[in-house]
Amino acid sequence: TLSFLTRHRQTHTKEKPYTCPECMKAFRHISDLVTHLQTHTGEKPCVCPVCTHAFRTTSNLAKHCQTHTGKKPYACLECGKTFERSY
Repeated sequence: TLSFLTRHRQTHTKEKPYTCPECMKAFRHISDLVTHLQTHTGEKPCVCPVCTHAFRTTSNLAKHCQTHTGKKPYACLECGKTFERSY
């Protein structure tokens, strides 16, 4: 696998060597292409262990899992009311 620094350096180039064969969208990283390809297949490999809702990425699953904890980490700066999501 690429080191974090090598992967980061690729973000500063204009080069996008990985192209989706379905829609021709280009990506800098192969992992981004692999995730993108799931939009065409409908694959959602990341499944919530609590409610079995499925997601394409682990980051989306992690955000979803917060809804099961009861935690509300986002607070309004004006009144202090808290929310599960930042949006």
